Parts: sequence; structure tokens; C-alpha cells
Amino acid sequence: MDQTNDPKQDKRPERTQMMTPKEAAKYLGFHLVTIYRLLKKQMVPAIKIGGQWRFKKDILDSWLVKRMNEKRIAPS
Repeated sequence: MDQTNDPKQDKRPERTQMMTPKEAAKYLGFHLVTIYRLLKKQMVPAIKIGGQWRFKKDILDSWLVKRMNEKRIAPS
């Protein structure tokens, strides 16, 4: 029995898509300037790699859901 394709054998974490600020802006429906403004205020999860900002799609998804839930709870 070949166990090389057994998902239980693979202990590596699943990789997620990395995005540039331009890609993240398009994905989130934000203007690019808004993305850079959020980065400057440290209000959006991102990492700087080689002097360039990068966003992980799954972390952006979690951040967006959290942010949407906060808006629902906040009094008007």
C-alpha cells in the first residue's frame, strides 16, 4: 500500500495565497491609498518582506470578518 499520498502523513501546514497591496485592495474592494493608510496606522494585518508589503489571504479574511462583527456590535 502506497502511503506517499496519504494526507495524514503530510505534517506541513497548508500554504495560503500571498497578495501585494494592489491585489489586497482589489480583493477587499478598497482603494489602494486606503490600504497604505491602514498599513501606516497598523490597522491591517500584513508583513513586510524584502521592503515590500504582503498580505496572507486567510488572515485578511479573518480580519475582515472580525471587523464586520465589531461594526454590528458597536452602537449607532
